[in-house]
Amino acid sequence: MTLFNDTRHLFVRSLKKLIRNPILIFFSLFQPIIFLLLFTQLFSKFAQAPGLFPAGVSYLAYATPGILLQNGFSSALQSGTSIVDDINTGFLQKMLVTPVSRTAILLGRLTADAFRVTVQSIIIIVLAYAIGFSVATGLLGILAILAIVAFFGLAWSGISLALGLRTRSAETVFGIAGFLSFPLLFMSTSLVPQSAMPAWMQSVSSVNPISFAVNAVRDMSLPNYFSAGDVLAAVGVIAGIALVTLGATSYLFRKVVS
Repeated sequence: MTLFNDTRHLFVRSLKKLIRNPILIFFSLFQPIIFLLLFTQLFSKFAQAPGLFPAGVSYLAYATPGILLQNGFSSALQSGTSIVDDINTGFLQKMLVTPVSRTAILLGRLTADAFRVTVQSIIIIVLAYAIGFSVATGLLGILAILAIVAFFGLAWSGISLALGLRTRSAETVFGIAGFLSFPLLFMSTSLVPQSAMPAWMQSVSSVNPISFAVNAVRDMSLPNYFSAGDVLAAVGVIAGIALVTLGATSYLFRKVVS
Protein backbone atom coordinates (compact mmCIF):
# COMPACT_ATOMS: atom_id res chain seq x y z
CA MET A 1 0.00 0.00 0.00
CA THR A 2 3.00 2.32 0.41
CA LEU A 3 3.39 2.72 -3.34
CA PHE A 4 -0.32 3.49 -3.77
CA ASN A 5 -0.47 5.97 -0.88
CA ASP A 6 2.75 7.72 -1.90
CA THR A 7 1.54 7.97 -5.50
CA ARG A 8 -1.80 9.38 -4.32
CA HIS A 9 -0.17 12.05 -2.18
CA LEU A 10 2.23 13.10 -4.94
CA PHE A 11 -0.64 13.10 -7.45
CA VAL A 12 -2.61 15.49 -5.21
CA ARG A 13 0.50 17.61 -4.71
CA SER A 14 0.95 17.95 -8.49
CA LEU A 15 -2.70 18.95 -8.94
CA LYS A 16 -2.49 21.55 -6.17
CA LYS A 17 0.64 22.97 -7.76
CA LEU A 18 -1.19 23.22 -11.09
CA ILE A 19 -4.25 24.86 -9.51
CA ARG A 20 -2.03 27.48 -7.89
CA ASN A 21 -0.64 28.31 -11.33
CA PRO A 22 -3.72 28.23 -13.61
CA ILE A 23 -1.90 30.17 -16.33
CA LEU A 24 -0.32 26.85 -17.36
CA ILE A 25 -3.77 25.38 -17.94
CA PHE A 26 -4.80 28.46 -19.91
CA PHE A 27 -1.83 28.35 -22.26
CA SER A 28 -2.14 24.58 -22.69
CA LEU A 29 -5.76 24.98 -23.80
CA PHE A 30 -5.39 28.26 -25.69
CA GLN A 31 -4.03 26.81 -28.92
CA PRO A 32 -6.44 23.82 -29.19
CA ILE A 33 -9.41 26.09 -28.49
CA ILE A 34 -8.26 28.57 -31.16
CA PHE A 35 -8.02 25.65 -33.59
CA LEU A 36 -11.48 24.46 -32.56
CA LEU A 37 -13.31 27.77 -32.65
CA LEU A 38 -11.51 29.49 -35.54
CA PHE A 39 -9.64 26.93 -37.63
CA THR A 40 -12.63 24.63 -38.10
CA GLN A 41 -14.80 27.59 -39.11
CA LEU A 42 -12.20 29.06 -41.45
CA PHE A 43 -11.90 25.77 -43.33
CA SER A 44 -15.53 24.69 -42.99
CA LYS A 45 -15.97 24.64 -46.78
CA PHE A 46 -12.82 22.58 -47.18
CA ALA A 47 -14.81 19.43 -46.38
CA GLN A 48 -17.07 20.10 -49.38
CA ALA A 49 -14.25 19.31 -51.80
CA PRO A 50 -15.50 16.31 -53.81
CA GLY A 51 -13.88 12.99 -52.92
CA LEU A 52 -11.52 14.46 -50.34
CA PHE A 53 -13.46 13.96 -47.10
CA PRO A 54 -16.00 11.25 -46.16
CA ALA A 55 -19.42 12.09 -47.58
CA GLY A 56 -21.61 14.14 -45.25
CA VAL A 57 -18.81 14.81 -42.75
CA SER A 58 -18.22 18.43 -41.72
CA TYR A 59 -14.74 19.77 -41.19
CA LEU A 60 -15.58 20.28 -37.52
CA ALA A 61 -16.40 16.58 -37.17
CA TYR A 62 -13.24 15.60 -39.03
CA ALA A 63 -10.80 17.95 -37.27
CA THR A 64 -12.00 17.72 -33.65
CA PRO A 65 -10.33 14.31 -33.04
CA GLY A 66 -7.08 15.80 -34.32
CA ILE A 67 -7.44 18.81 -32.02
CA LEU A 68 -7.99 16.47 -29.07
CA LEU A 69 -4.77 14.61 -29.88
CA GLN A 70 -2.95 17.90 -30.46
CA ASN A 71 -3.90 18.97 -26.95
CA GLY A 72 -2.82 15.64 -25.46
CA PHE A 73 0.49 15.76 -27.33
CA SER A 74 1.40 19.37 -26.54
CA SER A 75 0.32 19.11 -22.88
CA ALA A 76 2.32 15.92 -22.39
CA LEU A 77 5.46 17.54 -23.77
CA GLN A 78 5.29 20.15 -20.99
CA SER A 79 5.63 17.53 -18.24
CA GLY A 80 9.40 17.71 -18.11
CA THR A 81 9.34 21.29 -16.84
CA SER A 82 7.80 20.09 -13.57
CA ILE A 83 10.62 17.66 -12.84
CA VAL A 84 13.17 20.36 -13.72
CA ASP A 85 11.44 22.67 -11.25
CA ASP A 86 11.55 20.00 -8.53
CA ILE A 87 15.27 19.45 -9.15
CA ASN A 88 16.21 23.13 -9.25
CA THR A 89 14.21 24.06 -6.14
CA GLY A 90 15.65 21.15 -4.17
CA PHE A 91 12.26 19.50 -3.63
CA LEU A 92 13.35 16.26 -5.29
CA GLN A 93 16.42 16.06 -3.07
CA LYS A 94 14.23 16.57 0.01
CA MET A 95 11.94 13.73 -1.08
CA LEU A 96 14.89 11.41 -1.56
CA VAL A 97 15.86 11.63 2.11
CA THR A 98 12.35 10.50 3.13
CA PRO A 99 11.02 6.92 2.96
CA VAL A 100 8.78 7.82 0.01
CA SER A 101 8.70 5.21 -2.76
CA ARG A 102 11.01 6.23 -5.60
CA THR A 103 8.59 4.74 -8.13
CA ALA A 104 5.76 6.84 -6.68
CA ILE A 105 7.67 10.05 -7.46
CA LEU A 106 7.35 9.31 -11.16
CA LEU A 107 3.89 7.71 -10.99
CA GLY A 108 2.46 10.69 -9.12
CA ARG A 109 3.74 13.02 -11.83
CA LEU A 110 2.57 10.82 -14.72
CA THR A 111 -0.92 10.19 -13.33
CA ALA A 112 -1.36 13.92 -12.69
CA ASP A 113 -0.39 14.63 -16.31
CA ALA A 114 -2.85 12.02 -17.59
CA PHE A 115 -5.59 13.49 -15.40
CA ARG A 116 -4.86 17.00 -16.66
CA VAL A 117 -5.03 15.87 -20.28
CA THR A 118 -8.34 14.12 -19.57
CA VAL A 119 -9.89 17.24 -18.00
CA GLN A 120 -8.66 19.40 -20.88
CA SER A 121 -10.10 16.89 -23.37
CA ILE A 122 -13.48 17.04 -21.65
CA ILE A 123 -13.46 20.84 -21.94
CA ILE A 124 -12.63 20.63 -25.66
CA ILE A 125 -15.36 18.03 -26.27
CA VAL A 126 -17.96 20.17 -24.44
CA LEU A 127 -17.00 23.22 -26.52
CA ALA A 128 -17.06 21.13 -29.70
CA TYR A 129 -20.55 19.86 -28.85
CA ALA A 130 -21.66 23.46 -28.34
CA ILE A 131 -20.76 24.32 -31.95
CA GLY A 132 -22.17 21.17 -33.56
CA PHE A 133 -19.81 18.26 -32.96
CA SER A 134 -21.07 14.86 -31.76
CA VAL A 135 -19.64 11.41 -31.07
CA ALA A 136 -21.50 8.74 -33.04
CA THR A 137 -20.69 5.97 -30.53
CA GLY A 138 -22.28 7.87 -27.64
CA LEU A 139 -21.14 7.95 -24.03
CA LEU A 140 -19.10 4.75 -24.28
CA GLY A 141 -17.34 6.21 -27.29
CA ILE A 142 -16.54 9.42 -25.38
CA LEU A 143 -15.09 7.40 -22.49
CA ALA A 144 -13.00 5.36 -24.93
CA ILE A 145 -11.79 8.55 -26.63
CA LEU A 146 -10.77 10.05 -23.28
CA ALA A 147 -8.92 6.83 -22.41
CA ILE A 148 -7.00 6.84 -25.71
CA VAL A 149 -6.08 10.53 -25.41
CA ALA A 150 -4.97 10.08 -21.77
CA PHE A 151 -2.92 6.98 -22.68
CA PHE A 152 -1.41 8.89 -25.60
CA GLY A 153 -0.50 11.81 -23.32
CA LEU A 154 0.96 9.45 -20.74
CA ALA A 155 3.21 7.83 -23.35
CA TRP A 156 4.52 11.16 -24.65
CA SER A 157 5.02 12.51 -21.13
CA GLY A 158 7.89 10.06 -20.92
CA ILE A 159 9.81 11.96 -23.60
CA SER A 160 9.39 15.27 -21.81
CA LEU A 161 10.32 13.82 -18.42
CA ALA A 162 13.37 12.11 -19.91
CA LEU A 163 14.46 15.42 -21.48
CA GLY A 164 13.94 17.21 -18.18
CA LEU A 165 15.96 14.64 -16.27
CA ARG A 166 18.71 14.62 -18.88
CA THR A 167 19.07 18.37 -19.50
CA ARG A 168 17.67 19.82 -16.24
CA SER A 169 16.64 22.84 -18.31
CA ALA A 170 13.03 23.99 -18.70
CA GLU A 171 14.00 26.09 -21.72
CA THR A 172 15.45 23.05 -23.49
CA VAL A 173 12.32 21.02 -22.76
CA PHE A 174 10.08 23.78 -24.15
CA GLY A 175 12.31 24.25 -27.18
CA ILE A 176 12.39 20.58 -28.14
CA ALA A 177 8.65 20.25 -27.43
CA GLY A 178 7.91 23.10 -29.82
CA PHE A 179 10.27 21.62 -32.41
CA LEU A 180 8.41 18.28 -32.28
CA SER A 181 4.82 19.47 -31.97
CA PHE A 182 4.00 21.18 -35.24
CA PRO A 183 5.87 18.94 -37.71
CA LEU A 184 4.32 15.80 -36.21
CA LEU A 185 0.88 17.43 -36.06
CA PHE A 186 0.81 18.71 -39.63
CA MET A 187 2.38 15.54 -41.06
CA SER A 188 -0.43 13.44 -39.63
CA THR A 189 -4.11 12.92 -40.44
CA SER A 190 -5.11 15.30 -37.64
CA LEU A 191 -6.40 18.09 -39.85
CA VAL A 192 -6.55 16.72 -43.41
CA PRO A 193 -6.97 13.29 -45.01
CA GLN A 194 -3.83 11.49 -46.07
CA SER A 195 -4.93 11.67 -49.71
CA ALA A 196 -4.72 15.49 -49.59
CA MET A 197 -1.02 15.46 -48.70
CA PRO A 198 2.01 15.44 -51.01
CA ALA A 199 3.39 11.96 -51.66
CA TRP A 200 6.40 12.31 -49.33
CA MET A 201 4.17 13.62 -46.53
CA GLN A 202 1.79 10.67 -47.00
CA SER A 203 4.72 8.36 -46.35
CA VAL A 204 5.54 10.20 -43.11
CA SER A 205 1.89 10.27 -42.08
CA SER A 206 1.50 6.52 -42.52
CA VAL A 207 4.08 5.90 -39.76
CA ASN A 208 3.32 8.97 -37.65
CA PRO A 209 2.08 7.85 -34.18
CA ILE A 210 -0.35 10.79 -34.07
CA SER A 211 -2.07 9.47 -37.20
CA PHE A 212 -2.72 6.10 -35.57
CA ALA A 213 -4.25 7.71 -32.48
CA VAL A 214 -6.28 10.26 -34.47
CA ASN A 215 -7.68 7.59 -36.76
CA ALA A 216 -8.88 5.58 -33.76
CA VAL A 217 -10.56 8.59 -32.16
CA ARG A 218 -12.09 9.63 -35.48
CA ASP A 219 -13.46 6.12 -36.04
CA MET A 220 -15.39 6.43 -32.78
CA SER A 221 -16.62 9.94 -33.63
CA LEU A 222 -17.93 9.63 -37.17
CA PRO A 223 -21.11 7.67 -37.96
CA ASN A 224 -20.65 4.26 -39.65
CA TYR A 225 -16.90 4.69 -39.44
CA PHE A 226 -15.91 2.47 -36.51
CA SER A 227 -12.99 0.09 -37.09
CA ALA A 228 -11.76 -2.18 -34.30
CA GLY A 229 -8.55 -2.68 -36.29
CA ASP A 230 -7.72 1.05 -36.15
CA VAL A 231 -8.39 1.15 -32.40
CA LEU A 232 -6.20 -1.89 -31.72
CA ALA A 233 -3.44 -0.49 -33.95
CA ALA A 234 -3.55 2.80 -32.03
CA VAL A 235 -3.38 1.06 -28.66
CA GLY A 236 -0.45 -1.06 -29.87
CA VAL A 237 1.49 1.94 -31.20
CA ILE A 238 0.86 4.00 -28.06
CA ALA A 239 1.87 1.06 -25.85
CA GLY A 240 5.11 0.73 -27.83
CA ILE A 241 5.87 4.43 -27.40
CA ALA A 242 5.08 4.22 -23.68
CA LEU A 243 7.40 1.24 -23.27
CA VAL A 244 10.31 3.14 -24.85
CA THR A 245 9.72 6.60 -23.36
CA LEU A 246 8.83 5.51 -19.85
CA GLY A 247 11.68 3.02 -19.87
CA ALA A 248 14.09 5.84 -20.72
CA THR A 249 12.53 8.03 -18.04
CA SER A 250 12.87 5.29 -15.43
CA TYR A 251 16.52 4.74 -16.37
CA LEU A 252 17.42 8.43 -16.17
CA PHE A 253 15.48 8.85 -12.94
CA ARG A 254 17.41 6.02 -11.33
CA LYS A 255 20.64 7.77 -12.34
CA VAL A 256 19.43 11.03 -10.79
CA VAL A 257 18.35 9.49 -7.47
CA SER A 258 21.54 7.45 -7.17
